[in-house]
Amino acid sequence: MERLNRRHILAGIGAGLAVSAAGAARAQAGGHKLGYAIVGLGSYATKQIMPRFVECEHSQLVALVSGTPAKLTRYAAEYNIPAANCYSYADFDRIRDNPAIDIVYIVLPNSMHAEYSIRAARAGKHVMCEKPMAVSVAECQAMIAASRGAGRKLMIGYRSRFEPYNKLAIQLARGGHVGPTQLITAEHGFNAQPNQWRLDRALSGGGSMMDIGIYSLNAARYLTGEEPLTVTAVETTDRTDPRFRTVEDRIDFTLKFPSGVIANCLSSYSSGHNSYHVIGTEGYIDMEPATSYEGHRMTIRRDGKTEPRVLPKPAKSQFAGQLDHLSECVLADRQPIVAGEEGLADLRVIEAIYQSMREGRTVRLDRA
Repeated sequence: MERLNRRHILAGIGAGLAVSAAGAARAQAGGHKLGYAIVGLGSYATKQIMPRFVECEHSQLVALVSGTPAKLTRYAAEYNIPAANCYSYADFDRIRDNPAIDIVYIVLPNSMHAEYSIRAARAGKHVMCEKPMAVSVAECQAMIAASRGAGRKLMIGYRSRFEPYNKLAIQLARGGHVGPTQLITAEHGFNAQPNQWRLDRALSGGGSMMDIGIYSLNAARYLTGEEPLTVTAVETTDRTDPRFRTVEDRIDFTLKFPSGVIANCLSSYSSGHNSYHVIGTEGYIDMEPATSYEGHRMTIRRDGKTEPRVLPKPAKSQFAGQLDHLSECVLADRQPIVAGEEGLADLRVIEAIYQSMREGRTVRLDRA
């Protein structure tokens, strides 16, 4: 990847300070919202993210970036985006000159995350980047350095951290509601259809682990509040299946945490899973679906009783909560709860998982 250029970063700092001040002033005067540019108009962006801006208190959609002119035309009309705020990838860097754009949301194939996050930071913009943050630890570190050098915020799109059932599960698990946690199981997977970019290693950086498996990994980390000491992973892939010419299908991996908690996790592109199970000394917390777009269900076993826990419908979706969180962090100048360092932590473990798969042994994670 291109090395960070000091001149570009310094230029980004100057532009970024001006843009940040303008955005903060707009937001604080008369209830205006910070402006987002969405980069990449695929299904997730257009069906899940963009429709949620209507729920936001502090965020609004103001710009679009796509390599497909027809998509720009369609969604600009749908969301009343002026033509001047529609960009191709070739002229992406012109966002530097648009003070309406405060935050850039990268919703591109994994291998493009680092490049466009760094270019956005150089243009003086705060960055939301989809998960996985990048395809290597080195790229994650470069993204963090670029945003830090430009004085911008960098947040990773871990939407589940803004979903009420997951927030409650974290509170209960870490608080010992069913006794100290002993074991976690986390399983995520779906039957991947052919001819998707996620099945092309050059774009995805890997198979199910770089996609749906990150939910199992991240859940184990946020439910314990710890970083794993060791990982042991086994791959199961049918290489006669044309979907898996360059990427893996299923990975079973086990994480051991400093407290002694063991997490048995699954990532799959050939079977459906969306659950986690926290077993304590006095019961368990079950989530299924655990990290879906909607329809979450929680069951708790405690004091000899097994009962559902039903929460009221939130005022805003996890998607809107995520969008507004970064805007709030920009306005208050505080660190997002899922900053770039969170994405880096996941990639450190993912690289260890792949190493364990290749070498057929338990890998100890470097805590440095």
